[in-house]
Amino acid sequence: MTSRLLALGFLLAGSIPGQVSWDRLLHPEREPQNWLTYSGSAFSQRYSTLDQITRDNAKNLEMQWVYQARSLEKFEATPLVVDGIMYLTEPPNNVVALDAKTGAVFWVYEYRPSADARPCCGEVNRGLAILGDTLFMGTIDAHLIAIDARAGRPIWNIRIGDPKLGYTITHAPLVVKDKVLVGVAGAEYGIRGFIGAYDATTGKEVWRFNTVPGPGEPGHETWAGDSWQHGGGSVWITGSYDPSLNLTYWGVGNPGADWNADNRSGDNLYSDCAVALDADTGKLKWYFQFTPHDEYDYDAVQIPVLVDANWKGSPRKMMLWANRNGFFYVLDRTNGAFLYGNSFTKQTWAVGLNEKGRPIRAADASPTAAGTLIYPGVQGGTNWYSPSYSPRTGLFYISTWQDYYMNLAKMPAEYTPGQRYTGGAPRSPTPTLQRGPINTWGAENGWGAVVAMDPNTGEKKWQFKMTDVTGSGVLTTASDVVFTGGREGFFYALDARSGTILWKATLGGQVAMGPITYRVGARQYVAVAGGHALFTFALRQ
Repeated sequence: MTSRLLALGFLLAGSIPGQVSWDRLLHPEREPQNWLTYSGSAFSQRYSTLDQITRDNAKNLEMQWVYQARSLEKFEATPLVVDGIMYLTEPPNNVVALDAKTGAVFWVYEYRPSADARPCCGEVNRGLAILGDTLFMGTIDAHLIAIDARAGRPIWNIRIGDPKLGYTITHAPLVVKDKVLVGVAGAEYGIRGFIGAYDATTGKEVWRFNTVPGPGEPGHETWAGDSWQHGGGSVWITGSYDPSLNLTYWGVGNPGADWNADNRSGDNLYSDCAVALDADTGKLKWYFQFTPHDEYDYDAVQIPVLVDANWKGSPRKMMLWANRNGFFYVLDRTNGAFLYGNSFTKQTWAVGLNEKGRPIRAADASPTAAGTLIYPGVQGGTNWYSPSYSPRTGLFYISTWQDYYMNLAKMPAEYTPGQRYTGGAPRSPTPTLQRGPINTWGAENGWGAVVAMDPNTGEKKWQFKMTDVTGSGVLTTASDVVFTGGREGFFYALDARSGTILWKATLGGQVAMGPITYRVGARQYVAVAGGHALFTFALRQ
């Protein structure tokens, strides 16, 4: 399709997407009709001020259009919406421009990853970033690609890491000023992780932060011998940014080998950490480690949700973090100070947290050759699924796995380039694959729930229990509606204050991404992927 035809298609749709400036990205509240970043804003709250869909009329939602992906891989991408145009990745790395009102396709950019790509957990992609009229996508063979948003043509394409060694990019990039930030995944293959910033115009690397520090770098002493060389430290979910502090925040994954820590004594920084980096230089400002010397593959690859609110009666710049290890944390995001932490699901690996937030390990909770029973299981109390924070309710909403465990057996681990480097075999009665059955094993072996938590007290205000576990993200709106899904294939609208179900639709496949909302003309839409298709809903007219 030529650029002329593409421009004509945009005109017929009633809109040509405008330049998305850095100022627009910083102020999404000025244009709630759009969804310009992976998490809806630099603060990653997944909260929208749109309010046409309310608690009273959500029951009148009906399907408007469906886009069927040409892939049978997990559909984990969050779309962007820019001035009536939706940009969507379908797995593994195709980009589609759609009419956000009708679902009509304007163009498709097809990228064929190298056969050397070896992502750990499916050929997935979680979305795009945009700056100006350029889209940015990371690929499963560890490339970063700039794509013309109007014509669907590549502008530049650079390789970030070697896919033969397990390097891959699965998350949506983060734009900060004139740079595009991405991290690499591949800890299960023994990579050495990093977060990099790249010039948005040329693709040239501007800075790099090693998530596993080498000789001479702070934190290197937390790795025994040469274990740092294959120390993991993946990044596979998008970070956040605070313009007032000029800090960008990222979650870092597990150390390698995942479940056998015999050769890596020490805390193994900066695995399982939240890291705060100077956005201009990549210099580390602070870190907070949730699970030192991780033997459970708990990671810290969750969304850093930034909140400005009162804490114990005084204004505070905070970070809210529900961690895979089963604990919920409140941190001061200016310096990483621990403010609060408590379990939000059953966990047995720690007896609690000390005054600085460091876990106090339970006795006999390490993996053994015979196997050790551990709560939560390998998928954690939550995972990469996007949480949400509503400034209206003051509540933090998370998708959780409750009463879920694993029998964790340790195995020998020896690094071989391009081969799995995990050192263990966690087993759970709960199937974790997308194509697994819904819950037939009994609630005593794990179930899913959306939980609304008060960050000031850690109290669960309400819990919406599901039959099966959930891998869905959460969206909240200014009309006090929560949108979420689950592995059963339902898409829900819930009351944000009580958790009461307002409406649900059957999508025919699991929801494994974060819903978004946007407006075209006078009409509010909600979009969500279920199975291998994207479904879009609006109120009945």
